[in-house]
Formats: sequence, structure tokens, C-alpha cells
Amino acid sequence: MNIATSTAPLEGQTRTEQVKIPSSVSPCRIGFVLVPNFSLIAYSAAIEALRLANYVSNKMLYRTVTLSADGAPVMSSGGVSVVVDERLRDANRLDMAFVCSGIDVARHADTETIRNLRRLGSHGAVLGAMCTASHILAKAGLLDGYRCTVHWENLGSLTENFPNIDVIPGLYTVDRNRYTCAGGTASMDMMLHVIAEHAGLAVAAAASDQMIHHRIREGGEGQRMALRTRLDVAHPKLLSVIAEMEENLEQPVNCGEMASRVGLSTRQLERLFRKYMDQAPTRYYLGLRLERARYLLLQTSMPILDVALACGFVSASHFSKCYREFHHRTPSEERRQSV
Repeated sequence: MNIATSTAPLEGQTRTEQVKIPSSVSPCRIGFVLVPNFSLIAYSAAIEALRLANYVSNKMLYRTVTLSADGAPVMSSGGVSVVVDERLRDANRLDMAFVCSGIDVARHADTETIRNLRRLGSHGAVLGAMCTASHILAKAGLLDGYRCTVHWENLGSLTENFPNIDVIPGLYTVDRNRYTCAGGTASMDMMLHVIAEHAGLAVAAAASDQMIHHRIREGGEGQRMALRTRLDVAHPKLLSVIAEMEENLEQPVNCGEMASRVGLSTRQLERLFRKYMDQAPTRYYLGLRLERARYLLLQTSMPILDVALACGFVSASHFSKCYREFHHRTPSEERRQSV
């Protein structure tokens, strides 16, 4: 399946309520760099926000060009192929360029892509990343000294791979001439932020309204659902303990200490976990740490011992034993199967 994109106003349709914009606003040329297995929702949400800004203002505020390393169509992670306009190396005169990636991002941070992103940045283009693409900008050295964000599954691996980058776990982050977002519908909010900066809040709000997007979210809002919704659990003390567990994966906290902090005995905490989570708190906590370990094994080239230490294990042997029990393969087997 092929998709062709345009940010032109809709043909044959007349706006009955045109949003006025300042005459000083000039058109903006924005490039989208797609890499294999990119997130289709992140790309399409961004493109639609720009298209609808043109529509509601009845002006060509945004012209977009879609790019790939070789100029060939690019397959998204969902199996939809997107036709691109030109090769990345041929792109020029861009005001902004956003890289969009998805799964297996580390495989697509190739030398050619990195070279051309650096070239665009040196020529004055604002650079951005959607979903997991902050990994690519980081590998290119284009996020050094900047704050950025990435999809929540990749927060740990980006932090571990690039310890000198300030990784923020929000929907999107704007730091000077770098725009990064968590992907998904966060791409829409980031692009609406771009529109508001460039053409005014009225245009952004009207475009958001067209997308049935009831509120333009702030960049610092959380990426994930509230814990209560995600787990379908309402018990406040149990949720407090689980939240503390999620925040302390590298240096695990004693379950008795967490119970005491929320006014429970260890036995009471055990009963709550058995009732609502169908397992002991220590077992649940171990599962959280091993799930983070899996992300690091799949998304980084960290030595297995370093992955173990980053997830609160004191030895590679103990880590391997626990990992095999939970995931039915050793850490080494997990990494080999992902190649």
C-alpha cells in the first residue's frame, strides 16, 4: 500500500470560517525523514496537523517534503509503505527537518543519514525527532547539550547509551532549535505547538478542532496512562507502592520500607498484591526490573553485566537465572534472537 501526502488546502472545499493570521507570517518548508519500521501514526499525525493548518487559514503556510535515505518508498512498522519525494542527500532549503523512526531504531542510524542530518543542521534547519528517532539525532551528536524526549519504552536505553544528554520523560520537548517527541499522538501536539509558534494559537486551535483533538497538550505532560487506569486498580496505597517500584528499578527498595511509608505492614502489602495483582510484591517488582532489562537488551549494545547492574542485579549469573525464569530464554539468547 502506498500513501502520497500533501499539505495543500482541500480541493473543492470552501472555508466558511477562515482563521486570520498576521501578514508577516511566511511559508515554512518542513522535511520528514522516514527510516524503515517508522511509526506511521507519529508521521501521519504530524502531517495532518500541518495540512489542516493550511486548510483553516486558507493559506499555504506549510509545504512538506518526505525523504528517505535512498529516495525509495519506506515501510512502516505496521506494513504500510509510504512514497517519498526525494533522497535525503538532495534535500535543501528546509526550515525544519523531523526524523521519524519506530522499532529497531539502532539499525537505521547509518553513516549516510547521520551525515545528511548534520548537513541540514549546519545549514540552519531546525532539527527534530519523533517516536524513537532521538536515538538517531543523539548518535549524530545533534542532541549534545540539549534536553530531549523519546517514547517511554526507549527512555532507559537513550539514557544509558547517551549519558550526557538530558532526557525528559514528557510528551514533547523543545530546546532552542531541537524538537523531540514521544511519537504516537504526541507528534500532533508537538506540531500544533510549532503551528502556534509560527502562525498563532488561533490557527493551531482551529487545526486541533478539525482533528477532533479536544485539547492541545503541554510538552511536559506524562506519556503514559495514569497508573490507576493502566492497572485497573483503585487502591491508593497499592498504587503508591507500585509507583515507587517503577521509579526505583536500578536501586530496588525493600518492600517492607515501601509498605511502612504508606502506612501498611509487610503482611498487609502482601495481601493487597495477592488480591489485586495475583502475585507477591517481590515477584511483581522483579518482573518490572526484568522488563526494563529486556528493553535494554533489545535497544542497546550494553554488555549484559551492565544491563544487569542497571536493573538492580548484583551479578550477571543471578540476572541470567531470573531472566530465563521470566522470559524463557537467557539474556544472550534474547539479544541473538533480535538480530
